[in-house]
Amino acid sequence: MFTGIVEELGEVTAVEQLAEASRFRLRGPVVTEGAKHGDSIAVNGVCLTVVETADGEFTADVMQETLNRSSLGSLGQGSRVNLERPMALGGRLGGHLVQGHVDGTGEILSRTPSEHWELVKVALPAHLARYVVEKGSITVDGVSLTVVEAAADHFTISLIPTTLALTTLGIKQPGDPVNLEVDVLAKYVERLLAAGVDPLSANNGQEQP
Repeated sequence: MFTGIVEELGEVTAVEQLAEASRFRLRGPVVTEGAKHGDSIAVNGVCLTVVETADGEFTADVMQETLNRSSLGSLGQGSRVNLERPMALGGRLGGHLVQGHVDGTGEILSRTPSEHWELVKVALPAHLARYVVEKGSITVDGVSLTVVEAAADHFTISLIPTTLALTTLGIKQPGDPVNLEVDVLAKYVERLLAAGVDPLSANNGQEQP
């Protein structure tokens, strides 16, 4: 589980094409400190498993399913990436609950700079629109953000200087793809309601005395 608070702006140092998969080597001295085989690290919001670490770098195998459902397939040597380690139990939840399971990809539509922040419009896939609400949370390339405007086919986010400087969202341009993860709580509520369950009732599925 992650929080969407990016710890480090890393870099892809190598990509090896495998049979129906790719092996990435990424530089991230902060996130690799103490990391070992089998640990998880989020790369642009995608939860990946560490294969090995050495000299501030780690490798991770990305299966074809992940390449198909995320924008990781567009990365190459030299690409910058957002990196985050899993949250520690008992730590502060700075963003919101993020699983690292990408729900779909969007596209940067426009950027409108202002004196103290930048408004970014992102295309929203139709199957995710119902989960995105004004002032709600969404994860874009692994960054926990608050939705400014939620429309049927797009949403907007306001980026502060810190986010622009310390994540890939500062260098993404119109036309660039981004990974999207919606709030998992909204999906659970939808599933319960579809099954005719009242999430607020304590007696669902139980016989009355």
